[in-house]
Amino acid sequence: MDTALRDAYIRLHENYFPGTELPIAFEVGGPTDGMEKGPAPKGWRCFVCDLVKVRNGKSLAFSEDSIGCRGGRFYLGYDAERFPDFRYFLSYGKPGEMEGERYKQTPEIVDELDRGTTRIPTKGKEIVFKRWDNLTEADNPDAVVFFARPEVLSGLFTLANFDQSDPNGVICPFGAGCSSVFYFPWLEQQNENPRAVLGMFDPSARPCVPPDVLTMAFPMKKFTRVVGYMEESFLITGSWEKVMKKIERSDRLHSPKK
Repeated sequence: MDTALRDAYIRLHENYFPGTELPIAFEVGGPTDGMEKGPAPKGWRCFVCDLVKVRNGKSLAFSEDSIGCRGGRFYLGYDAERFPDFRYFLSYGKPGEMEGERYKQTPEIVDELDRGTTRIPTKGKEIVFKRWDNLTEADNPDAVVFFARPEVLSGLFTLANFDQSDPNGVICPFGAGCSSVFYFPWLEQQNENPRAVLGMFDPSARPCVPPDVLTMAFPMKKFTRVVGYMEESFLITGSWEKVMKKIERSDRLHSPKK
């Protein structure tokens, strides 16, 4: 990637989202030389929990062996089909056999949902996750993912809609936590006019993120445009100065007490 873009966004982030964490980025089939592998899970483990390390600055390469959650294996492309009885797992379960998550009312609704699901070609490839400031010239990220609270999200949402008349520059599709930080952003990156993805509403993934934090993912095509117009947007107005003061208050509120 163009490291000038990397450095430009770091400067802009410090100016307009001060004190908040940088986004992370992922690339399917990215370079893995000298990179730590994603940890092999011992039993079930939510993939979103492993991204905490990436958010803290550790670059990780995930493979099929790194993913212990069956939903994660599907949304990251390593399993082409859902596991048996998924339709009951996502709805009301099977008495005496399986407890349901009750995220959908009936198995039939799950079936209909799944019929519209696109399979993605990651089989046999590693998926590289890095924090934005760790990207190098060798990287070519597919998408950028922010973990943020509402004040920052308000800015990201408005930036995502800044250069278009269509009011739907951001989508918020139903899915597992990993679908909002990988699957849907990857799909959007394949489109000519990709949309940003708001997510992390999955109750099963919420234990892996701090209180009040959601995600906003930008396909790289869209994020490159966003970086280019940030300094002609609302970010340079008094309106955003007021929001920045709230960002500072929010940061103090959620910082560990000393």
